[in-house]
Amino acid sequence: MSTATVSAEPLATRAWVENRVVYLELADQRIFGFPANRFKRLKHAPDDLLAKVEIEVNGYALRWEDLDEDITVPGVVAGHFELPPEA
Repeated sequence: MSTATVSAEPLATRAWVENRVVYLELADQRIFGFPANRFKRLKHAPDDLLAKVEIEVNGYALRWEDLDEDITVPGVVAGHFELPPEA
């Protein structure tokens, strides 16, 4: 018997912000979160603008129009951040 492994990039179906943590619900129903302070433009963004996250490119990207910031979903799930974690 053989098994096949299908590798698919994670895609977001929902995104929201709570306490400056950006959360994603992925297409496979996992919930993923990352601190906004791991990205330069998000780190200093006011809470009201940070909350305006939108899902773009069929779930592949996050967009903050007022902040002119785009982040790929596969990138953050893989741990690719601009800034190191705060101590």
